[in-house]
Amino acid sequence: MKSPEQSRISQSHEWFVNHAGDVTVGITQFAANELTDITYVQTKPVGTVIAIGDVVGEVESVKTTSEIYCAVAGTITAVNDAAVKDPSLLNSDPFGKGWLVKLKVSDVSPLSKLMDAATYDSKHVVH
Repeated sequence: MKSPEQSRISQSHEWFVNHAGDVTVGITQFAANELTDITYVQTKPVGTVIAIGDVVGEVESVKTTSEIYCAVAGTITAVNDAAVKDPSLLNSDPFGKGWLVKLKVSDVSPLSKLMDAATYDSKHVVH
């Protein structure tokens, strides 16, 4: 599955989509595939202030537990309760129904340091 064109992606396989300062965060299809069956999702609660590099949550699979890091600073404004209740959404639809958190961000410029979708996919998607 190709990454959405508007996404920016970190080296640690988190994706970020900016909508005028509202940034949605999730994990990539590659990360979901590597984790295999995701069995548990936990995120920081709405209202949590996040600094660049902070953990916004974690996902567990039959293989391992992975922390989800944030590439921008902001405040969590939404948590995907559907993904918390049904972690398999991260495997089946990581760029859609499997998003993790949304943040209100005043400075989105750190996103420009991340890979664009085409660069990420050239390294991590089987063509």
